[in-house]
Amino acid sequence: MPTYIVLGQFTDQGIRNVKDSPKRAEAMRAMAKSVGVTVKEVYWTLGQYDIVTVVDAPDDTAVTAMLLSKGGLGNVRTHCLRAFNAEEMGKILGKME
Repeated sequence: MPTYIVLGQFTDQGIRNVKDSPKRAEAMRAMAKSVGVTVKEVYWTLGQYDIVTVVDAPDDTAVTAMLLSKGGLGNVRTHCLRAFNAEEMGKILGKME
């Protein structure tokens, strides 16, 4: 199953309610599961991004549905990256001419 790295930044609303952030993360796990996405890890971070989440999803459609649902709540803006492990990258490189 494809892995995605989701980088999140709190909105003004999200930072005002930052104490609820762990509860929101648990709610996200449940919502993600309903669209077939598994939340593997959630990290609160320092720097440009406030939250980094690692998820597995069956396809881009499922992860997009999860992110649009999450974004619609108004607490976080996200950037999503498709991640490849060493085995996947080896297959990709093997197709190069």
